[in-house]
Amino acid sequence: MTYQPPPRRARLPLRLRRDPVDWARQRPTWRAARPALIADALKRAGARPTGNWYVVGASRELRADRPLARTVGGREVVVWRDPGGRLVAGPGVCPHLGAPLGESPVRCGTLVCHWHGLALDGGPFAGWEPWPAHDDGVLVWVRLDAVGGEAPTHLPTVPGRPAAAGALAAVYTGTGVCEPEDVVANRLDPWHGSWFHPYSFVDLTVLGTPEAGDGHDAFTVDVSFKVAGRLVVPVRAEFTAPGPRTVVMRITDGEGAGSVVETHATPLGPDALGRPRTAVVEAVVATSGRPGFALARRAAPLLRPLVRYTSGRLWRDDLAYAERRWTLRSTGRFPG
Repeated sequence: MTYQPPPRRARLPLRLRRDPVDWARQRPTWRAARPALIADALKRAGARPTGNWYVVGASRELRADRPLARTVGGREVVVWRDPGGRLVAGPGVCPHLGAPLGESPVRCGTLVCHWHGLALDGGPFAGWEPWPAHDDGVLVWVRLDAVGGEAPTHLPTVPGRPAAAGALAAVYTGTGVCEPEDVVANRLDPWHGSWFHPYSFVDLTVLGTPEAGDGHDAFTVDVSFKVAGRLVVPVRAEFTAPGPRTVVMRITDGEGAGSVVETHATPLGPDALGRPRTAVVEAVVATSGRPGFALARRAAPLLRPLVRYTSGRLWRDDLAYAERRWTLRSTGRFPG
């Protein structure tokens, strides 16, 4: 997808809600949030290919002195850069005696096992074989063919984003006891926004759903982001699911048009009780046509923690939503 920068905006994005509606008096959305509609959208997302690519974490988490480590589908994964700066990914288990390579340091691009000093420069060695990896500039991906079981692709399908030079990007990571489909189902239910997150969203209206028959498999909403008191920023956004583990929210009109929020659900493996765990890796890539946005980009080191905090506050609630959904599904008590 080719990104088109939004036009410059002269007016302030803030609006004053003239007749705010109390939370309990807003229009109920349960009739519109039909389980079958959400389930059908989830089913279509689940049928889309992934090429066996999984999001491991944020590109900024890659450091020169240690690897980025995660468990994906029950397999320990480590990612680092070799002596030439090339991204390397592979098993997080040392082929010698099974040490956790994720806890080992990187020295001059070589991963050195902290148990006995076995050194890996990114090439096959002593039974250790690298896996395909990709850094898209915001997120780090690894291809696990044994986990995905699909026909592999050379690269992951990365959603269209604003150009990095003109955007501010921040990544939040959280973990819940659920499966990826529970995370995706949460995002394919836009109707819960102003009910479940009244501290962030108000005046939410779903304008279009995938059943409209226009071939555009998206949920379109008008919503206002709360700033303080009665001050809000109204936008129009659409939610799409390009794959079984990804949902993209894109602002199509209003302040920040073109900005995206990518939510990726990565299966980690079972916990000590045998319950599934899923990592939510959410990338916010914001842009604006306003001249002052250049100042925001320069202040990115200060703003990223704030963006991560905002995402974390929402996901504190939404992971409870996803975990509840998994509990009901696993016990056979899920409605519908």
